[in-house]
Amino acid sequence: MNILIALLPAIGWGLIPLIVNKVPNSKPVNQILGVGIGAVIVGLIVTLIQRPAMNLQISLLAIISGAFWTMGQVGQFLSFTRIGVSKTMPISTGFQLIGNTIIGVLIFGDWKTVNQYVLGILALILIVIGVSLTTVTKNGDSKKISSKDILLLVFTSIGYWVYSAFPNAVQANAQALFLPQTIGILLGAVIYIAFTKRLVTTIKQPATWLDVLAGLSFGIGAYTYIISAQMNGITSAFIYSQLSVIISTVGGMTILGEHKYGKELVSTLIGLALIVVGAIL
Repeated sequence: MNILIALLPAIGWGLIPLIVNKVPNSKPVNQILGVGIGAVIVGLIVTLIQRPAMNLQISLLAIISGAFWTMGQVGQFLSFTRIGVSKTMPISTGFQLIGNTIIGVLIFGDWKTVNQYVLGILALILIVIGVSLTTVTKNGDSKKISSKDILLLVFTSIGYWVYSAFPNAVQANAQALFLPQTIGILLGAVIYIAFTKRLVTTIKQPATWLDVLAGLSFGIGAYTYIISAQMNGITSAFIYSQLSVIISTVGGMTILGEHKYGKELVSTLIGLALIVVGAIL
């Protein structure tokens, strides 16, 4: 049962890019708003059932951290359009792992022994190599990865780093943070779309409401991650959750038709393996 719970976050998060890319006429603005709405729905259901004690000040900070998550997700959704899901997800996941590890070491002192530093640095090296291998593309690829694509994912990954680090920065029940963070995700989506001056149009489009399914998938993944961390420990829960990159990448190559062959396919599979091994270390 513990393993099943541990795999649910990976499934929930891994399905998000597959869902939004199968919705007809779905654009990044539809996707980010749909995910925000779906996430809040799950947040409300969980909070009504669990009724955790909530603190106003920490809830406001949680809303801000949720808005930062939107920043990271916008980067992913834009990259799906530019370079495809099977290229975006390994790179994005790699940057998240690297950033979260560095923050954990520098701010929270996660590494305390020589062995932890040795294994940690080795893990980071493996992740960097893995990410580099997933960027290999064949000549003539219309969605070849450019330096601008890499910079977009690096910059927007800052949002994921803030979101992930927040629960460690405050003394609060993770379940109490869940609804405020989902509200922050929706708020961040609204602010982003408002800057595009297409908020009303986006709300009316059917694609937005179909993309709510991706938000439900995110919400289920995020909440079951909290349960998994309580049942299996944070380290094990995090390792299992990173299997989402395999689901989304392989799904992109099969379900979404982002076919890879020869050297490109081999490089991607080896890169995925190194990213997963790095996450485990």
